[in-house]
Amino acid sequence: MNYLLTGGAGFIGSHLADALLARGDSVVLLDNLSTGSEDNVAHILGDPRVTFHLGSILDEHLVRMLVDQADVVVHLAAAVGVQLIVEQPLESMITNIRGSEIVLEACADHKRRVLIASTSEIYGKNSAGPLAEDADRILGPTTKSRWSYSTSKAVDEILATNYAKVRGLPAIVARLFNCVGPRQTGRYGMVVPRFVRQAINGEDISVYGDGEQSRCFCHVRDTVAGLLSLLEHPGAIGNVYNVGNDVEITINGLAAKVVEMTDTSSAIAHIPYEQAYEEGFEDMERRVPSLDRIHALTGWTPQIDLTQTLADVIAYERASAAV
Repeated sequence: MNYLLTGGAGFIGSHLADALLARGDSVVLLDNLSTGSEDNVAHILGDPRVTFHLGSILDEHLVRMLVDQADVVVHLAAAVGVQLIVEQPLESMITNIRGSEIVLEACADHKRRVLIASTSEIYGKNSAGPLAEDADRILGPTTKSRWSYSTSKAVDEILATNYAKVRGLPAIVARLFNCVGPRQTGRYGMVVPRFVRQAINGEDISVYGDGEQSRCFCHVRDTVAGLLSLLEHPGAIGNVYNVGNDVEITINGLAAKVVEMTDTSSAIAHIPYEQAYEEGFEDMERRVPSLDRIHALTGWTPQIDLTQTLADVIAYERASAAV
């Protein structure tokens, strides 16, 4: 099979490309390198089954050409990371909504199966848990940049489900919960690589807010396995699935674990949200996925615990710092 991966040089895209190549597929990578990096895919670019296109999902002609040549499309390209969304809200909205519309339209015209990567941000401030896919979305005011990302990805999901209903597009939506692992950038607010880099450098570990907010972290290899399980199951088409780990930890607990595993002298410093992001920034207390739907359909469940996940990130960051 020939897979088109938008955002293919990104953190998740590069790991998905590795998995597809390992089982004998071919991959076409489309990325504008705004948050991705050629370094993520340098190890596979010499493979004759890999084609890399430097370009944007907003380039309709390019997208349509690549979709036409593909058997399956995985749409990962998006503006991601809380910091980026706060700093570039309009550009992020356009990238996420218009870009997804272009990809979905091309997939519908060429009748290509497509998986759309969405986000746990969809649930907004709903801190109940575990959160099932039909849980209510609770968002703050439209004037808060934080909620523009959730809204843009919700529009992506609505577009995908309506293309499926109206145009018969074989679309799948995967809501990703805090996917982490080697190659993830910490530039845009991703907490695990940021904590690890601070610890390795002996800097204070910056915990935003009081640190009692809890999250669940899923190793990228588990995330990729979850995505592949959905792509391979015909019953997944036309529905939405949470993909993540359901073991939660507070951000204070995460920071303490990073300190312990890196054997660093770093202190843990709490920074107000207003200082880290913007005045009036809103966060959610808890975000835990229900994995019942994907497990019932495909049997997928995450296999890698947080200790091993952090060990992999620490080893990667230390190796990168030594180069």
